[in-house]
Amino acid sequence: MNLSQQSQFSSKVSQLLSWGHWFTFANIGLLLFISLSYLFADSAPTTFVGYLYMFVTWLSHTSFITFIAFVLTIFPLSLVFPYPRHIRGMAAVIATFGASLLTLDAYVYFNLGYHLNSSALPEIVSLLWHRLTDSPALTTIFAGGIVLLILAFQLLVSNYTWHHLARLKQYKFARYATSTILVCFALSHSIHIWADANLKFDITKQDNVLPLSYPTTAKSLLAKNDLLDLDSYKEAHDVRLDPHNIDYLAPTPPAQCVDETTAKIDILVFSNNDALESFVNTQPNLRKTDLFLQPIEVEDTLFSLVYGLPAFYKSPIFEKQQSPVWLSESRSLQVEGFEQFEFINSTNEDSSIRLVSADETTTVRNNAHAVFAFSLAQHSNGIVTTSRLYSSDKKVVQTDGLIQPSDIIATSVGHYLNCQTLAKQSMLGSNLYKRHDDTGVNYSQNVFIAFKKDRITLIDSDGNFKNISAAQGFAIEQRLDVPFLVQSIKKLKRYTP
Repeated sequence: MNLSQQSQFSSKVSQLLSWGHWFTFANIGLLLFISLSYLFADSAPTTFVGYLYMFVTWLSHTSFITFIAFVLTIFPLSLVFPYPRHIRGMAAVIATFGASLLTLDAYVYFNLGYHLNSSALPEIVSLLWHRLTDSPALTTIFAGGIVLLILAFQLLVSNYTWHHLARLKQYKFARYATSTILVCFALSHSIHIWADANLKFDITKQDNVLPLSYPTTAKSLLAKNDLLDLDSYKEAHDVRLDPHNIDYLAPTPPAQCVDETTAKIDILVFSNNDALESFVNTQPNLRKTDLFLQPIEVEDTLFSLVYGLPAFYKSPIFEKQQSPVWLSESRSLQVEGFEQFEFINSTNEDSSIRLVSADETTTVRNNAHAVFAFSLAQHSNGIVTTSRLYSSDKKVVQTDGLIQPSDIIATSVGHYLNCQTLAKQSMLGSNLYKRHDDTGVNYSQNVFIAFKKDRITLIDSDGNFKNISAAQGFAIEQRLDVPFLVQSIKKLKRYTP
């Protein structure tokens, strides 16, 4: 009696395990189809080996995570609870949940550039909420339809493989497919090891494309977004964020600004802090903030101040002598003391914005609607520094978070001149009256700069990264925040062709 019961139990378990393998093969096919979207989310490889690695990794990694999901869920259930009808139903539900989750992750990755994770939960929820509120009926029908289609597929496959198990066992497909997947798995890891050792970024930039794959490094993140000068790296092992290879595509400005004002703004730039403080002592209406973030490189600060853009675009703009998009017949810039901006200088003393290389004797225009004053960085080392910014606008200095030079011109055009759409379309600086978060990007001395609250992340020309405190300047031991940096890099590249 006991032997019979044991034999019957073993037979059920054996059948369920055999069925489970075929059910898993069917789901590998489904997940391979869904995961194709990851391959189209980023720029394609540029070499044959890159395409080969993409194919073998897509095939083997997707198959691997599908098989692991089977081992962790359906396999133990089959051993503990060997009742075919119940197991098949539970397997269909579990597989539907897994495939739906992968579909959601693929959608998030395609739109945001990173996978589902807790650190990016606000951005993910915002994306989904925007989609839902934009077209609630269509989104609900579409999302529900996908889940129902996946469930129908799972139930169909579950029943078909169980009722045709004997015939399926005669096929040699599983044996060949398993061998192919194992070869691809070994080949993908071998290629990656070779690529990592030989600096083949066409391959390593694919890290983290598929879920649960290689962790993204600062270097591979930059390579993936085409911010690495690979030729220089091959020659001198020096990865550069090279602005000379960057082109600037100026956005088309709106035809006109609605209710544009004739406000006047004075921006006073002092060469040293002593001169700034001497001037401020004569201007009791100026208020201060100590969270003004500016590059150590003076030219980069001035460029951002005029164009509202990081110095990432400085070379192509200066080379072509392109004027800021915000300039027009009604919006002019008077420059005093900065020869590099002579080609956009207006001699009209009643210009909308006046930029002055100031000293203690500098005076403010009587009809100036707003005044900004700061001193250029004096440090010879480093990339960025926080200093003091004075403004006649109380709201500006009370803004939460760091303020950059590009924010000054964006606020001047967007708020004081009432050209909010123009500032938003043509600048990366924030209109401080419309700021919705405390994040920002910059670029100086071949270093990518991104900040979030008090944390500044610097990624240098070798792909190394460092987190520092904006207020205190000390290093912060924290992992690379990939979702935030992906968003920041996309923002930096907004005006590239």
